[in-house]
Amino acid sequence: MKLSILLTQNHRLLSVAAILDVFETTNRFLEEENLEKLFDIQFIGLDPDLPFNFSKYPYRILSEINDKSDLIFIPAFGSDNMARTIQENVEFIGFLHQQFQMGANLISLCTGSFLLAAGGLLDGRQATTHIEAVDRFAQLFPAVQLQPHAIITQSENIYTSGGATSSFHMKLLLIQQHCGREMAVRIAKTFAIDMDRNNQLYFEHFKPTITKEDDLVRAVQLTINKRFGEIKNVEEALDEVPSSRRNIIRRFKQATGMTPIRYLQKTKIEAAKSMLETTNKDMIEVMVASGYNDMKNFRLLFKNLTGLTPKEYRDKFGTGPVMSTRTMPIAHD
Repeated sequence: MKLSILLTQNHRLLSVAAILDVFETTNRFLEEENLEKLFDIQFIGLDPDLPFNFSKYPYRILSEINDKSDLIFIPAFGSDNMARTIQENVEFIGFLHQQFQMGANLISLCTGSFLLAAGGLLDGRQATTHIEAVDRFAQLFPAVQLQPHAIITQSENIYTSGGATSSFHMKLLLIQQHCGREMAVRIAKTFAIDMDRNNQLYFEHFKPTITKEDDLVRAVQLTINKRFGEIKNVEEALDEVPSSRRNIIRRFKQATGMTPIRYLQKTKIEAAKSMLETTNKDMIEVMVASGYNDMKNFRLLFKNLTGLTPKEYRDKFGTGPVMSTRTMPIAHD
């Protein structure tokens, strides 16, 4: 199978290296079993010269390609300015459309999904991306059926994956599809990948940038950040802003990618997550300190935004007995 990796502008080196490592290892395992290697790896880029890091692989210029690849990987981007990054990679969009029509599998890892979405290839389809990029993605591409919780999605021959280590689950899926379950399990063990992960929401760390372009939005953000524990509803934050509710909500969403209500909810839940990670406060104390007074509503919202109950979150990330060095397995010589 011809496996092509797009060397996009501002790609994350780690994302590219992980693709190489997993599929080279798969080829090696196949050869150890006296089978032919399956994946013929090449790079496709815009620049005339291949970066030195990848000089041992075939490299082709985008404008010279008219044959079909079987698998085309779009690595994660290493830039926070996605609008500029998409513009710098716009030449790839026509190529991706052409390859899709020819039957190639298009596979985006992490924020690589922004390029597929910018080309309209994800319109009407389910897709995912890095958990901390979902609000921006939803703002830019409302026609996409975004699945923030999803580790991977597949729609026909278009695949997307969540952030960072979630992209390994995408590689495992492809290996299972083309090499079988046994090889996928072997690769999972080799790279120490838990195969049962089905949610990425709990990986989000909500730390929004305070806007500098809109003073009214900035004022709301600062009010919420400072007083979230005492603010019972978003109206209390908006009342202090000299503007109509409709106007400030529109401007807030334009500047931050989310509504003021969602911003308030995520700020409160992020505070709760921090307390669950770093303190032994009981659940009622955590609830009250983060600005809620109804345990049922607190639990429902917490699970909606993280995919876990507060107790499950503390069990996974807390500093209590579960994380104690006395109970952690430690290897000795």
